[in-house]
Amino acid sequence: MWHRSYLPIYSAGKMKTLRIEDQIKEGITLAFNQLFKAEVKSEEIKLQPTNKEFEGDFTFVVFAFLKETKKSPEESGKMIGEFIMNHTGLIDSYNVVKGFLNLVISGEVWISTLKNIVNNDQHGFKQRNGTQVMVEYSSPNTNKPLHLGHLRNNFLGYSVAKILEANGNTVHKVQIINDRGIHICKSMLAWIKFGKGETPESAGMKGDKFVGKYYVKFDQIYREEVRQLMADGILKEDAEKEASIMKEAQELLKKWEDKDTEAYSLWEKMNHWVYDGFEKTYKTMGVEFDRLYYESETYLEGKNEVLKGVESGNFTRKEDGSVWVDLTDEGLDEKLLLRKDGTSVYITQDIGTAMMRFRDYPGLSRIIYTVGNEQDYHFKVLFLILKKLGVEWYKGLYHLSYGMVDLPTGRMKSREGTVVDADDLMEEMIITAEKHTRELGKIEGFEEEQAKDLYRILGLGALKYFLLRIDPRKRMQFDPEESIEFQGNTGPFIQYTHARIASILRKAAELNFDPRGSFSMTEINRYERDVLFLINDFENRIDEAAKELSPSLIAQYVYEIAKEYNKFYSEISIFNEKDPEKIKARVQLSYITSRTIKAAMLLLGIEVPDRM
Repeated sequence: MWHRSYLPIYSAGKMKTLRIEDQIKEGITLAFNQLFKAEVKSEEIKLQPTNKEFEGDFTFVVFAFLKETKKSPEESGKMIGEFIMNHTGLIDSYNVVKGFLNLVISGEVWISTLKNIVNNDQHGFKQRNGTQVMVEYSSPNTNKPLHLGHLRNNFLGYSVAKILEANGNTVHKVQIINDRGIHICKSMLAWIKFGKGETPESAGMKGDKFVGKYYVKFDQIYREEVRQLMADGILKEDAEKEASIMKEAQELLKKWEDKDTEAYSLWEKMNHWVYDGFEKTYKTMGVEFDRLYYESETYLEGKNEVLKGVESGNFTRKEDGSVWVDLTDEGLDEKLLLRKDGTSVYITQDIGTAMMRFRDYPGLSRIIYTVGNEQDYHFKVLFLILKKLGVEWYKGLYHLSYGMVDLPTGRMKSREGTVVDADDLMEEMIITAEKHTRELGKIEGFEEEQAKDLYRILGLGALKYFLLRIDPRKRMQFDPEESIEFQGNTGPFIQYTHARIASILRKAAELNFDPRGSFSMTEINRYERDVLFLINDFENRIDEAAKELSPSLIAQYVYEIAKEYNKFYSEISIFNEKDPEKIKARVQLSYITSRTIKAAMLLLGIEVPDRM
C-alpha cells in the first residue's frame, strides 16, 4: 500500500526519477488493481493536459475503462481520484467532469520535479535505442547556387535529424549531390561557348554562383532559339526538341557518360568550383553531413539494377532500346528508366543510391528523404520500383514532403535567374538584425566582434525559426521583416528571453545563489507551475516531433516556454523576495528554463545568445 508522501520511483540501477506522468499512470494502475481487481498496464493509460476551463494539471479520461470499473464514468473517476489522493501523495485535489478526471498535482511533487530536472543535464533526451535512421537533405544540383527553397530544405532536414537523435536514434545525415545530367551539361556548354576562359577568381564570384550564371545564359539562348523556330511555324513542342543548343547539350551528356576526356575534365573543373561555393554556404547555414553521395557514382549502380530488372522480367526493353517499368497495376503509368541511347534518368540514380546506402549501413531501418512536394510522384514511383526489385527495406523509405516557399513577389524560377540566393538572403538577415538591434539599443557594452556575432546569431536565428515554425507540409510565404521582430512568435523573441534569463543567472551568481544548490520549499505558485509544467513535458514534445517529423512542434513548444517564463518574470519577483528559499527555487526554475530553451533551439539548429 502506498502512503501519503511523495516517494520518487527509480528505474532499476539507473537512479532516474520517473516523470510526473509516469508516476500518475502507476498510481492509476494501482487504483484499478486495488479498487476493481483489474489488470491495466500503465502504457494503456493516456494522460492529457487539463483544459484551461477546469482546475487541474493532468486529465485521465475514464470512458475507455468502464468495462473494468463496471461503474458510471463519474463514479469511476471519483473512486480513482480519491484513491490517488489518499494513497500516493501525488495530488492535492481532483475533480470529475463527465468522466474526465482532472488531477491537481501537489506542490511537493512539483518541487521534487524541479530538483530532479535541475540535476538531469539530459532532461528530455532519450538514451540510444539501437535504431539507425538516415536523413537525406539539401541534395543540390551542381549547376546553380543554393536558394531560399534550399534553406527550408537544409534547415528542415538538419532539424529532423537532431530531433530523431534526441529521441534515441542513431542518425546518419547525408546528401546526394546531383553532379551529372543534362542540367550540368547546359552550364558546361554555355561556358564552352561564351566563357572565354573565365574563372570564379577572375570574375570575383563564388564558384556556385559563377556556374549558375552560365546555366541562366544557356536558358536565355535556348529560349531565343525556340522563339525563332516557332516564328518559322514550328510547334513549340517540336521547337524545344529541335533547338540546336539543346541538341549540343544532349551530345555533351552522351560524351560525359562515355568518359570523353575533354568533357570529363571540364565537368570535374566546374563541379570543383561549385563545391567550393557550397562549402561556404553550408558553413554559414550551420548544417553538416556525415556522408556525401554523388549521382556520378550511384547512377551506374542504378543502371546495373535496371538491367537486372530487365533480366528478371520486372522491366521491359522496347524496340528503340529504352527500358521502362509498368506501374499501371499500381494505378500509375509506365516510367522510363533508361533512354534509348542508354543514358540514365533521375530515378535511375535514386535506385542505385538507395541500394548503395543499405549496403553501406547494414543496420539501417529507415531513410527519410527531405524533398519538396513537387517530387511526390517521383518518390511514389521510386518506392514501387524498389518493391518490384524485391528488397524488403523499401518499407522503411519515407518521403518528407514539404511545401514550397513563396515570396511576396511570387514564385522563384532558377533558370530565369529570379531566385532568392541563399547567401544573399542570409547576409540580408544579418544586416537587418544589426539594424533592429541597434535601434533597440541591445548592444551596450559589446566589443565590435561580439556585436557582429550577435547580429549573425539573431539574423540566422530569425530566418531558421521562421522557416521551421510552420508545419513542413504546408506551403509558406517568407517575410523577412516579420521574422526579425523581437515580439511575437519569432526567433529573436525566444533568443532575447534566453539572454534575459542568462542575465538573471549572472546576478544570482553574484549574490551566491547556486542554480544547483539545495533549498527547502513545499509550495509553488501558478506562474512557476505553468513554466515547470512545460519543461517537464520536454521529452513528450521531442517524442511527438520525432513521430511527426515536424520541427514546427519544437518551435511552438519553445515559444510557449518563452511566453510562460515572461509571464512569470513580470508577475513574480525573484531577487526582491524576502524568503531566500523561494529565491533559490526561482533561480533553479530560471536555470532549467534557460537550459531547456537552449536545448530546444539547438534542435532547430539555432544558437541563443547569453547577452543582449
